[in-house]
This record gives sequence, C-alpha cells and structure tokens, in this order.
Amino acid sequence: MIHLSVNVNKVATLRNSRGGSVPSVLEATRVCVAAGAPGVTVHPRADGRHVTGSDVREVAALLRELGSGTEYNIEGDPRPDLMSLVIELRPTQCTLVPVRPGEITSQAGWPADTPRPAMESVISDLHEAGVRVSVFVDAEDAPIRWARDVGADRIELYTEPYARAFERGAAAAAASFRSYVAAAELAHALGMGVNAGHDLDLSNLPLFRTLPHLDEVSIGHALISHALFVGLDRSVREYLSVLRAG
Repeated sequence: MIHLSVNVNKVATLRNSRGGSVPSVLEATRVCVAAGAPGVTVHPRADGRHVTGSDVREVAALLRELGSGTEYNIEGDPRPDLMSLVIELRPTQCTLVPVRPGEITSQAGWPADTPRPAMESVISDLHEAGVRVSVFVDAEDAPIRWARDVGADRIELYTEPYARAFERGAAAAAASFRSYVAAAELAHALGMGVNAGHDLDLSNLPLFRTLPHLDEVSIGHALISHALFVGLDRSVREYLSVLRAG
C-alpha cells in the first residue's frame, strides 16, 4: 500500500493570512488522521510563513496523544535550528529539501554537486536520533546516486515536471513518467526507498501510483484546495481511494 502523507502547511498559510488560530492546524491533523491518512507532513520555513516551530511541536504532541501510529514527516532545509527541533521531537521521517532565496515553493531537488560532508553529518545526526531520512531530488541518475552516497534512507522524487507534462497530454505524461520509473528503479537497486511529491493531484495520481517501488506520496496544496469544496475528510478519503485502487 502506498502511504499518503498529508501536508498541512496550507492550513497554516490560511490561518497566518488573518492571524489568530483559525483554521486550526491541530484540528486539520485530527481530521486527516480520522479519515485514515497514514502520515502527516509539515514544512516549517525559516520565515514562518506556513507552519511554525510551535505548530511542529503541537502536531507531534497530538500524534502521540492520538496513538494512531500515524507517521510524522518534518521536511525542510538542514538549517541548525530546524535540525535541532527534529532531533528533539524524533519524528518518523525528516525530508531534507533545498531552499532557494525568494522561492514560493520548492523548485528543484538537491543537485549532485552539493557538498557531501555537511549533508553526511546532518544525516548521521538524524540517524542517531532514530529518524528516517529522505532527500528531495530530481528524477535523474546523478542526484539519486548522491543521495545514496550521503546516507539517505529514501529519496523523494520532485514531481512538478511530471505534473506539467501531464497537463500537456497523454504522450507527454507517458514520456515523463518513464523517466520517473527509471529513477525509482535506480533508487531501489541502490537500496533506498522511494517517496514522491509536488503538484500530485487526483488527475495525475492514477498514473503515478503505478510507479514501481513507490512507498509514499506527500500531497498538500491540491488536497487542501480540493477540501475547500468537498471538506477535508472527504478529500483525504478520495486521495486514499485513488492510491488503493492500484
């Protein structure tokens, strides 16, 4: 079964646009867990424009309280304050994502020429804390091999290029998907698990769910946007239904 990890960042974005505590990130987390989501993801950025450090701690406490076995994934760049928070909370997984100055959302995975020593040190510290480590990469050989070399347990394939190809039609989608199949096969051969995320939605997920060795998809923007019209519980269940159909 492919795990769905619901990224609740957009709930925090809406809350922050007005201030206060509505809509509640904790209530959104409760609904996702009750609807059957196997995982919850948060991405606390340095500027706090989405979830904050307080949110990250409160979600961790809620998941412990619920005792549901829901996997907790904290993603972000390996800045010292965030890595200290991850080691303090010891989530199931930490996904290391590069950040470009001024970006609205992630634009690419880690390039293969990213210096190894600093990343190896961060990953070693996370492993010592018992945290599974995934690194965000493009569907290309070199960064996947780099991820193996720095000690990652999994890769998360950056899927925006696939989503844009899907919008151009079946032929473009199929051609793009083949590159992801090759990437997943390589990661599996190198002993790593395979996650994926970015712009996956109810339209393009039925094809992508057939990716070999796919362990987990992280979906936030599309799922939360859909929830505006159908409700969060139903949105989570519809995404789970698509993943289970495979």
